[in-house]
Amino acid sequence: MNQDHLYASLEPVGHLPNIFLVADGMGGHRAGDYASSCAVETILEDAESCEEEDAARILARAIRRANDVIAYRAGEDERLAGMGTTVVAACIRRGELIAANVGDSRLYVIRDDSIEQVTEDHSLVQEMVKYGGINKEEARVHPNKNIITRAVGLEQELQVDCFRRALRPGDRVLLCSDGLTDMLEDEQIRWIIDKKRDVRSAAHALVKAANDNGGRDNIAVIVIDPFT
Repeated sequence: MNQDHLYASLEPVGHLPNIFLVADGMGGHRAGDYASSCAVETILEDAESCEEEDAARILARAIRRANDVIAYRAGEDERLAGMGTTVVAACIRRGELIAANVGDSRLYVIRDDSIEQVTEDHSLVQEMVKYGGINKEEARVHPNKNIITRAVGLEQELQVDCFRRALRPGDRVLLCSDGLTDMLEDEQIRWIIDKKRDVRSAAHALVKAANDNGGRDNIAVIVIDPFT
């Protein structure tokens, strides 16, 4: 069952000039699938109607709205109890990246020979890395690496992290679920994107490489060239 959902639009959504979304659901039966699709749908609806003009505030408000809707529907239907989802959302306006996230789906900026993870995982192992319990290499193979500490639909008062980055010609932006990052190291991701001339072939190559390495989970990938 695919519990990942993604959405990409180069057209405006409300006051956003464009929008890119990846959500990775969790929950039994079909609850995870429902949670991620509900998050994407609610974020788009809320962004479309929002009168706010600041992109970060639009994204954060829309994600919090998705949190409320998912929690409400889980309370109405016992088959959906305990469902939740990660979300990473982004838009690009006049050469600036604006992003927001909850959970461990990620956003990267690839520039020249470097790759930067812009978002921060809300996960148990990330907390352990942050406070010196383990290093990043140990975190990748830790048995509890998929335990997240913050999710959309499971929080009474959801905290949404927001980020801004200035972009330059030649940069690539990647949004992905952990189905990709559990299978590929950051440097492998950078190398694959760097070797592909267009974003479509880069996205397909990333999915293929993750599947070739084991492909233990659903893989959602959006690759963006901000200046084309």
